[in-house]
Amino acid sequence: MIRNLKQEDLTKVMTIWTKGNFASHDFIEKDYWLENFNKVKNYYIPNSDTYVYVEKEEVKGFVSVFQNNYIGALYVKQQEQRKGIGRKLINYCKEKYENLELKVYDKNGNAIAFYMAMGFKNAGVQIDSNTGEKEYIMQWKK
Repeated sequence: MIRNLKQEDLTKVMTIWTKGNFASHDFIEKDYWLENFNKVKNYYIPNSDTYVYVEKEEVKGFVSVFQNNYIGALYVKQQEQRKGIGRKLINYCKEKYENLELKVYDKNGNAIAFYMAMGFKNAGVQIDSNTGEKEYIMQWKK
């Protein structure tokens, strides 16, 4: 089931976010993610439309859409990956929004392949000023 984030989900979502960043962005120092933890928890998540995937009362993944079309976060618990949860979360967003945009690091090949399979197109390349890493700007339109 996919539903809106509840306040009691926040700790679980932030655990998924932290572990997900450590695992999928191992080319970036862990300190970067730890330094941004409070900003994400206290600013980004509260100011986003965040949807959680829940199964048997357990939050297994989430997606956050910021400013009406920017996906700033899509994370699924590592042990729950490749079970269709990310696909369900993206499809849920596709039903709610006319277009979506996100950024993905070029070193995160699995994520790039996933977004391409979900119908996103590469709309540009840039260097993330915070990490110095190359990233793709990807877009999807109805």
